[in-house]
Amino acid sequence: MEKLKSRLKEIVEALNYYLYDVTYEKEGNDFVLRVMIENDTYIDIDDCIKVSKVVSDELDVLDPFKDPYNLEVTSAGAEHELRNSDEIKRAVGLNVYLETPEQKMDGKLEKFKDGILTIKHKNKRKTEVNYIDVSYIRTAIVF
Repeated sequence: MEKLKSRLKEIVEALNYYLYDVTYEKEGNDFVLRVMIENDTYIDIDDCIKVSKVVSDELDVLDPFKDPYNLEVTSAGAEHELRNSDEIKRAVGLNVYLETPEQKMDGKLEKFKDGILTIKHKNKRKTEVNYIDVSYIRTAIVF
C-alpha cells in the first residue's frame, strides 16, 4: 500500500494538489479505494473529477488489488485534522481549532514560524502555542 500511496502522491502533486490520505476499506460488500486531496484554497467536484480520471488511468495500469473496488476521490474535508508541520504551514490564514493538554481554542492561524503557532481570536487577542504542545489541530469552519 505504501508503494501505491507514493505513486498516487506523485500523480496528485503533478496536478497541483496535495495528497491528504489514501485508504482501502471494505464497506458493506464492496471495497473502496478512497483518495483524499486538498489544495491551497478549496476542493470542488471538478477537482475530484480531474484527479479521478488521471488516477483511474494509472490504476488500470498498476492493477493493485485482486478484488473489484470502487475509486472515490474526495476532499480531505472542510474540518480535517492537520497531522504534521507541513499541513499546518499550508493552513496559515485559515481558521483552526486546537487542543493542548491545558487548553482548547479556536481562531485564525495567523503564523507558524520556528515551531510557534500564532492564533488570532475573534476578540483580536493573539495566543502563541508551541507546536510540541499541540495534541490536536484541525481546520475549522466559522459561521
